Amino acid sequence: MQDSITIFKKYLPEAAVEYCYQLWQQHGFDFKITKARSSKFGDYRFSDSRHRITVNGDLNPYAFLVTYLHEVAHLITFSKYKRKVEPHGKEWKKSFREVAQPVLSLNVFPADVLQALQQYLINPKASSCTDPILFQALHQFDTQTDKVLLANLSEGAVFSLNGRAFRKGETRRTRVLCEEVKSRKKYLVHTQALVEIK
Repeated sequence: MQDSITIFKKYLPEAAVEYCYQLWQQHGFDFKITKARSSKFGDYRFSDSRHRITVNGDLNPYAFLVTYLHEVAHLITFSKYKRKVEPHGKEWKKSFREVAQPVLSLNVFPADVLQALQQYLINPKASSCTDPILFQALHQFDTQTDKVLLANLSEGAVFSLNGRAFRKGETRRTRVLCEEVKSRKKYLVHTQALVEIK
């Protein structure tokens, strides 16, 4: 990525651009915007002596910011502890809270997102998807109106995910047992997955 603040201006809330750019400069990681991935919003990797962070380019600015900070917290945790701690253990949680602190304001987030994020950061989980209040607060700003949460469909409903048709089955905590219509194979799909109604 070129040494330019422009990419941050395109994807982040305006009030967070300078801070996120400074994090990138300070930690010197490769940063890439990726196409939509249904399995994750972002990723942190360390290989060949390089830190690499990717974030999905289809996220709204608030979801993009939370994902970016989540991944930067992984980088900070890895830099301090290497592989001696759990990926989403107490050290990462502390790093995430610390890296998020400077943007926890109404200048950056709408009130409902800020409140949900502050609550989530008390004990953050591996994904913002696992906190339904934060997930819904963030995704009310999505521009993809043709998609709905799998959790909002009734059992037996047919939907499309990644170009494949599925029938919604039984909900098991945070996942739904779904049957692919064509192959009749069963798959567990996260309740917060964004799907298209058939």
